[in-house]
Amino acid sequence: MSAEVRMEPGRIARFLRLRGGRVERKLRERTARVARIAEQEAPGSMGRYISWDVQQGPRGLEGVVRCDHPAVLYVLHGTRPHLIRPRRRNGVLRFEVGGEVVFTRLVRHPGTRANNFLGRALRMGR
Repeated sequence: MSAEVRMEPGRIARFLRLRGGRVERKLRERTARVARIAEQEAPGSMGRYISWDVQQGPRGLEGVVRCDHPAVLYVLHGTRPHLIRPRRRNGVLRFEVGGEVVFTRLVRHPGTRANNFLGRALRMGR
């Protein structure tokens, strides 16, 4: 008596990439964990703009964590020192410093250091 087992790598790979399968469930867990860490690591209110999903990519399923905050690129990459002027020609800028309201026509912003909170969340969520 003999038994024969044939393993077809292509079929196994397709089986593992099926929607609703074990691999997708683990990928969903890990992606959700990275998104939760990113929400905690994000500065200010930026964490409220973080969402995640598992999508079909060119090489199978992939977990995607995104931040849709309008200033996310400035936070991730930082900024050099720059001038801030009002949008209107004769307008003024209004902001608070130490609880006091300030009006001015020009601000010399010192720039910001890069804060790659998404990359940090990915490393921490492994």
